[in-house]
Amino acid sequence: MQHQQVKPFPNGFLWGASTSAYQVEGAWNEEGKGPSVIDKAIFDAELSDFKVTSDHYHHLEQDVALFAELGLKTYRFSISWARLFPQGSGEINPKGAAFYQRLIDLLYAHNIEPLVTLYHFDLPWALQEKGGWSNPETVTAFEHYARTAFELYGDRVKYWLTINEQNMMILKGEVIGTLPPGTADPQKVLYQQNHHMMLAQAKAMIACHQLLPNAKIGPAPNISSVYPASARPEDVLAANNFSAIRNWLYLDLACHGVYNAVAWSFMKEKGYLPCITDEEMALLRRGKPDFIAFNYYASATVGADDSAQAREQGEPSKAVDQQMAGIDTSVYAGMNNPYLKKNQFNWYIDPVGFRITAREIYERYRLPLIVTENGLGAFDQLEAGNKIYDDYRIMYLQKHLEQLQLAISDGVEMFGYCPWSAIDLVSTHQGIGKRYGFIYVNRDEKDLKDLARFKKKSFVWYQRVISSNGANLDSQVEY
Repeated sequence: MQHQQVKPFPNGFLWGASTSAYQVEGAWNEEGKGPSVIDKAIFDAELSDFKVTSDHYHHLEQDVALFAELGLKTYRFSISWARLFPQGSGEINPKGAAFYQRLIDLLYAHNIEPLVTLYHFDLPWALQEKGGWSNPETVTAFEHYARTAFELYGDRVKYWLTINEQNMMILKGEVIGTLPPGTADPQKVLYQQNHHMMLAQAKAMIACHQLLPNAKIGPAPNISSVYPASARPEDVLAANNFSAIRNWLYLDLACHGVYNAVAWSFMKEKGYLPCITDEEMALLRRGKPDFIAFNYYASATVGADDSAQAREQGEPSKAVDQQMAGIDTSVYAGMNNPYLKKNQFNWYIDPVGFRITAREIYERYRLPLIVTENGLGAFDQLEAGNKIYDDYRIMYLQKHLEQLQLAISDGVEMFGYCPWSAIDLVSTHQGIGKRYGFIYVNRDEKDLKDLARFKKKSFVWYQRVISSNGANLDSQVEY
């Protein structure tokens, strides 16, 4: 669809940027914080760990001042569950609670709306030792944690996110680190964990509406449009299969409290069905989101296994990346898409897919949408004068924002855009070298250097985008 006149971004549009606690805060064992599954995980020894990361914990005032200079209307961050409850439940950590009070106070002082994620991959280790998300007691612990967060911060936090990229934790448990190595029958375990996470999410949404009647809460999955590798009916069917398994299973449960029929059939066929009760399904139907947040980096392309198209390829280290479709020979096979370019990390770049994805979500659920991740990871170079000329990031974001504006013109109700990430942080898989931020953090994988903050060229560009409310997306900017 071509529009003779493109709609402007809405008044009051929440221009923002995102981070997560374990990737940006550092201070992994300071002031009473307990260990999380991230702290206990084993990562590539050549890459940065998550002990210091960007040291946001000790640079809070400086970083929020930079966010204000950037012009952010909202800042999406996550609370570290283990910083608030070192054992996952029980005694609260007052210093951890005070840290987030201070962050929210700083945001308010700079007129930045807090957008708070309750859970972003970092389950407290004490709960993992008791079975993690396989243990129904974790659902109870999550509800208690969420209620505590609502009581502590609900007077100033209007927007809440439940669980970040739950679908990636289930689909790519071996990548995100959801499962301990050697788990027997891992897929069945993961789909049971998914059911427990859905119960936890529903309880959090119900509690939010009880405790904070003026607040809004929603899920934050990673959603991407799925293309068939060709017009061949078998390939179209494979794409429909993968859409149900990758996307709609999670949002159908979150929004309607029902299991997607195709995804349910898939789980039954594979022997992955979770144990559920009628009471639990009734609970899921009660948990109603006010909006849908979604993360988008790339579309996916799949076909039937015997398709003539080339299979999705990648280096061995990238083969299980969460942005690649992967393969289940009886259901779908990830395919190369010859019409799309890739970035340095083998991820497709598909701005038009962003528009399609927004339309698909809105058409299915008719809830307001906010983008909570979208961005380009790259090996940024610090040059003379502490400059970072990341024109490639500007081009990526410009093209995606152009398509987001077209989605709004298509009738999609969109109220915010929070690219990944506000500031450089440690990538889940590629360390600090894979940078996403508008603000450069002066460190490398092993040398912390001085952790100084420098504004990238994209900072100046995004600052102008925000000040114009998206009216000026021109990639040319003085720096």
